[in-house]
Amino acid sequence: MKPLTVRTTLTLPSELLKDTDLAVSQGKAKSRNDFVAQALRHELAALRRAEIDAAFAPMADDAEYQAEALQIEAELATASWEALQLEETV
Repeated sequence: MKPLTVRTTLTLPSELLKDTDLAVSQGKAKSRNDFVAQALRHELAALRRAEIDAAFAPMADDAEYQAEALQIEAELATASWEALQLEETV
């Protein structure tokens, strides 16, 4: 099923439009519209990643979390080593 599309108008700096047209002419996108849609998807994904990173950032300074992470790492170290050795024998 084709995604619903909506027609809109954008006002862009002329240099940005020129560079977009160049990218389209070089085959980096099917059209201006496709290029802008790709750019918007890319930027929205970057914003989502930044939000996730910001949510996890306090963990770096959380002593309780750090201790728990080290404990888990120590508990799994043997299993990780065994898995690595198994992979090398295959």
